[in-house]
Amino acid sequence: MSRLTAAEIDTALEALEGWVPCTAGKTIERQFKFKNFNQAFGFMTSVALEAEKRDHHPEWFNVYNKLHITLTTHSSGGVTEKDIGLARFINDLNSGKTS
Repeated sequence: MSRLTAAEIDTALEALEGWVPCTAGKTIERQFKFKNFNQAFGFMTSVALEAEKRDHHPEWFNVYNKLHITLTTHSSGGVTEKDIGLARFINDLNSGKTS
């Protein structure tokens, strides 16, 4: 899978609320805040199950009700359509559009 250009990343992120490009276009990142740890962990579990289906796994950091997610495709050395697709799923899950 080929790495997206900075312009392609910017265009894709226009439709992905909360995600920002980082590390000179090599990652996209978003932070989430939940009511409590159970909600954060439940969200992470749902993302993990989908990520496993896609064979594309996020880097994340969780403390209590806060979650920081970083997406990149290591084999491509940056952001690819796999990252954009997973970010879209994560946003839909957060907004209740997926179950």
